[in-house]
Amino acid sequence: MSGFSFSCTGVRADRYAAGPTLVFRLRVTHSGGEPVHALALNCQLRIEPARRGYGRTETDGLVDLFGEPSRWGNTLQPLQFAQVPLMVPGFTGETEADLVVPCTYDLDIAAARYLAALDGGDVPLLMLFSGTAFTGAGGFRVQPVPWDREAAFRMPVATWREMVDQHFPGCGWIRLPRDTMDALLAHRSRRALPSWEATVRDLLDRAPATGPAAALTTAPGRTAP
Repeated sequence: MSGFSFSCTGVRADRYAAGPTLVFRLRVTHSGGEPVHALALNCQLRIEPARRGYGRTETDGLVDLFGEPSRWGNTLQPLQFAQVPLMVPGFTGETEADLVVPCTYDLDIAAARYLAALDGGDVPLLMLFSGTAFTGAGGFRVQPVPWDREAAFRMPVATWREMVDQHFPGCGWIRLPRDTMDALLAHRSRRALPSWEATVRDLLDRAPATGPAAALTTAPGRTAP
């Protein structure tokens, strides 16, 4: 069977995408010497948290995900980041293609919560490939892409942050149950509030001036009720 190998040469944030999207540049090599008419791939991306170190702030931010650092020898297990298809056009020998990966900033998703906790450096990724190749000179021959095809890549945290800031500049993201959202929307409508931020601020201003809410309602320029 002719051999396929893969490597990732870079990643960028897609500034023109409708939602948060990363574009990985893949290099595909076919060692058989015959033309490849098409390559239908399934690409799985995993984060391998055990392949990097963590500062104090990062460690504190990851306790809810991996538990206490004393247990990290057992709990730093790979996290699923994405699974996307890719159709590579025909080539002979070697080619490059863009792997487009839609992303989420939902902090209830383990991979997003992990990335949000990082101060900088790189994210260790493992890219796993499988699929079907259509090859052959003067005709078609169908052959599988072996399940053991993979490529390691270190994605800069700065690229992830650039992608997030393109769509959520200076903002966080929170997911709420539908009945809670309905109650917030009703409160916003009753009070004729112009935004969700104003809605939350209005509720905080009405809360007792104790605990964490007090720190928000007594921020510079604000007066606690």
